[in-house]
Amino acid sequence: MSSPIEKLVYALGKLPGVGEKTATRLAFFLLRAPKTVSQDLSEALHHLHEKIRFCSQCCNLTESDPCRICLDPRRDAHLLCVVEEPSDVSAIEKTASFKGGYHVLHGALSPLEGIGPDDLKIKELLKRLENGVVTEVILATDSNVEGDATSLYLHRLLKPLHIKITRLASGIPAGGELEYLDASTLARALQDRREI
Repeated sequence: MSSPIEKLVYALGKLPGVGEKTATRLAFFLLRAPKTVSQDLSEALHHLHEKIRFCSQCCNLTESDPCRICLDPRRDAHLLCVVEEPSDVSAIEKTASFKGGYHVLHGALSPLEGIGPDDLKIKELLKRLENGVVTEVILATDSNVEGDATSLYLHRLLKPLHIKITRLASGIPAGGELEYLDASTLARALQDRREI
């Protein structure tokens, strides 16, 4: 039977970017830290799954439905930025240069991983576009094979709707992921977007 430390190392090792050495270091840090540190972490993880849900409009993660961005009357309802992950919304929001709405796909097309159109929030996107309010869709998928494939798929799907479709411009390196870009690079990419 595994000890509590081994179980914790195993659980921490499941986190992205955390190998066995880092997981072990974190486990022993938590063991040496005041008990309140572990209790706060445990409580935060518990509340994460108890209180966070999808926004019924943009599919972002939120505590309230609709989310604060969808409820903001200062947002331009004609602009819709489509991103892969909730972390991409946070990255774009940090630039303070985009004032439209968002739609979160929760992934990108990846046939090798078995992720197809039905696994993403594409049906929800199409439903949002039915009312004709949105006049421009910005495809802000990652600049990698999966992001490009998703962007191309969405472009073909949305083109018959006669909505202006743009893609983030230069400034994002090939293979780059939005959540890791600095704010000025991401702001420039938003400003220099181009129609596809």
